[in-house]
Amino acid sequence: MKILKYTFWILWRIWFYFMLGLPIIIMFPFLFVSILKEKWYPYFFVMARIWAKVILFGCGFYYKIEREQELDPNKSYMFVANHTSMTDIMLMLAVVRNPFVFVGKKELSKIPLFGFFYTRTCILVDRGSNRSRMEVFERAQKRLNQGLSICIFPEGGVPADESILLDTFKDGATRLAIEHQIPIVPITFADNKERFSYTFMSGSPGLMRAKTHKFIPTLGKTLADKKEVTDAVKTVIYNQLLAFQKK
Repeated sequence: MKILKYTFWILWRIWFYFMLGLPIIIMFPFLFVSILKEKWYPYFFVMARIWAKVILFGCGFYYKIEREQELDPNKSYMFVANHTSMTDIMLMLAVVRNPFVFVGKKELSKIPLFGFFYTRTCILVDRGSNRSRMEVFERAQKRLNQGLSICIFPEGGVPADESILLDTFKDGATRLAIEHQIPIVPITFADNKERFSYTFMSGSPGLMRAKTHKFIPTLGKTLADKKEVTDAVKTVIYNQLLAFQKK
């Protein structure tokens, strides 16, 4: 039985990375054209959502979304969610229809083919560089001024200890949201760690639940309120994770 289980995990993980690249190869000419100009990013975003759904469904995942408040397609938001899996990227794209730009770790740029578009469409951060963190704010501000939204996983990475339910939140997302006076949209992913964690011999196809919560306003807030707002966002996601565990 163990041999069958390990064989499944190995083949399934290989299949996941195959699915990661296949839609990119098929759509490559259209994806490439869409990144030639920044103003064409919304077209790239539409194809990115198709890419994400192909991977999710192709690997046997299906998702259920609960929404407490609907997004205005003409407004910018700061999307934040808990981070436990590479599939968080795909599920975020599936859940959110408003064009947004990821702020993500530089290491993912090394993934063949995926990294090519990741580098050119996302805002990359090198956590070991203060200069890189400043550049992140500058690029994010530019994107927000273009009418796009931003997505940040405020834990800053996936905790090495998978028993941690929710790690410490960094305040970069809150700072940007306050500076631009845009609402923060907390999103909770319930099952991604169980479905596809960073532990190679683990996971299974199945349901991925997500919940988008009521927006946390920043209108009238200043950077002096940064910690209060960050704590409020974390509390919403943490409480929802506890609630999901009881279902």
